Amino acid sequence: GVAPHTGRALEIASGSGQHIARLAAQHPGLMWQPSDANPDSMASITAWATASGCENLCAPIVLNAAAVGWAAVLGGQDLILVVNLLHLISGPEAATVVAEAGSALAPGGLLAIYGPFLRDGLATSAGDAAFHHSLRQQDPAIGYKDQAWVQGRMAAAGLTPASPIAMPANNLFLIATRAV
Repeated sequence: GVAPHTGRALEIASGSGQHIARLAAQHPGLMWQPSDANPDSMASITAWATASGCENLCAPIVLNAAAVGWAAVLGGQDLILVVNLLHLISGPEAATVVAEAGSALAPGGLLAIYGPFLRDGLATSAGDAAFHHSLRQQDPAIGYKDQAWVQGRMAAAGLTPASPIAMPANNLFLIATRAV
């Protein structure tokens, strides 16, 4: 793992809370803060946190990470994790998520963004192309972001992107660090 061993970790778009409950158990030295833009997700996140029995899991907070200004309230994070979000929001919203995350990181902090991405403007499989197209049909502003574009936003936020980590189903982990 690339995750720090200790410190504060913020998960953006925690959804049901199932992932963060598992992460808290796997990384007991991190104090995990779940968040989601949907207030209706708080009950499920709380239920998963309670069921996990992990003491390193904070109560969930409502956070629209695509809104400017949240980094001022949630600064000093050692890890910010974003899973399967960027393809579900617009380009400007995705740029805001990355910029705010960059500002919210402590020196030496890590931004980790997981999900499907275009490579040089292209989907890497027929399934990805079809899913990207279906997202665009729902809302022309959303869909897969290009890996290079996301890494460019990371750099613009003052972070140093690392080489992407290939994951199952053509997904990537895009990792970037704030200078110490």
